Amino acid sequence: MAAELFIGLMSGTSLDGVDGVLADFSEGRIAVRAYATAPFPAALRAELMALNTPGDNELHRAALAGNGLARIYASVVGQLLADSGASASEVTALGAHGQTVRHRPTEFDGVGYTLQINNPSLVAELTRIDVVADFRSRDLAAGGQGAPLVPAFHRAMFARAAEPVAVLNIGGISNLSLLPPLDTPENPAVLGFDCGPGNALMDHWCQLHTGEPFDRGGQWAASGQVLPVLLAQLQAEPYFAKAPPKSTGRDLFNPAWLSARVGTATAFAPADVQATLTEFTATVCAADVLRYGNDSKLLIVCGGGALNDHLVGRLRALLPAVDVAASTEHGLPPLQVEAAAFAWLARSTVRREAGNLASVTGACGARVLGAVYPA
Repeated sequence: MAAELFIGLMSGTSLDGVDGVLADFSEGRIAVRAYATAPFPAALRAELMALNTPGDNELHRAALAGNGLARIYASVVGQLLADSGASASEVTALGAHGQTVRHRPTEFDGVGYTLQINNPSLVAELTRIDVVADFRSRDLAAGGQGAPLVPAFHRAMFARAAEPVAVLNIGGISNLSLLPPLDTPENPAVLGFDCGPGNALMDHWCQLHTGEPFDRGGQWAASGQVLPVLLAQLQAEPYFAKAPPKSTGRDLFNPAWLSARVGTATAFAPADVQATLTEFTATVCAADVLRYGNDSKLLIVCGGGALNDHLVGRLRALLPAVDVAASTEHGLPPLQVEAAAFAWLARSTVRREAGNLASVTGACGARVLGAVYPA
């Protein structure tokens, strides 16, 4: 059987770089043929971070940042092709999500907006591959949140015949997919939503106080003590009381939000704040699993947070009746899942199949997502 190749590219809210996969769908399931990653140059990362909040000359800066991101996307595509031995002409399309810098669904005028920095035309020009981009806007136009979009892929990848499964993606923001059993007669809907912060606040605090981009393995957090009063202040954010469908991002959970609760932190040891931020992410995610998880006994963890041993350990402690397992044990390494999801979504677009789940986003129905930029 001939290969059915798609590429997925993901640069998420962690703002650490780009992950890419070359995936083959020819066997009726996803098989990753190659994986590549590229970090963001410091200047581009700083600019993308700055564009999350209002600033001077944003249109000019965003356009140039999109060009820079497109070039990194193209370099990752080149690496995927080199590593796999495939040619650009063999790839049907690539999904390039872009870098989310604003996400305000349903606000202001009832529709709101979501904005991903990207230049898909430049990606198509540099790679000579059809590009699918702008995945979220169509769902917003249909009254949805535009996020999260990965639960549809999670269902295709991880759902089981006879038991419910929960999938927790911990990127900069954490999101949860709740997958009912495939053979349930009443065919209940998939549920999915953003829990809140994943790595974003932990990474910011670690960079600020240690100079490292993230807390490797959660070792720094493990050396500190959780501050109960600060943890309670963090957990009091009204977002957590909202019922799904809901989505969030760095528009809310950003350094200014954290500073307003930590203050100057002169009374706190930095390691204790890191321990508290890690506990914050763990408790928020665990609470959502318990509240909405439909008695799931398996929680599959993916994203960069799955590599934080201390964070995963806290999830296991907070969910003693649940098997908390990395996605590696279920077919895809943690850093490949979201990139694979956008390969899957690009394929759905090309096939004119719906990529959203209205039960997740709140849209008024299933919609074909994305815009195609021909090579």
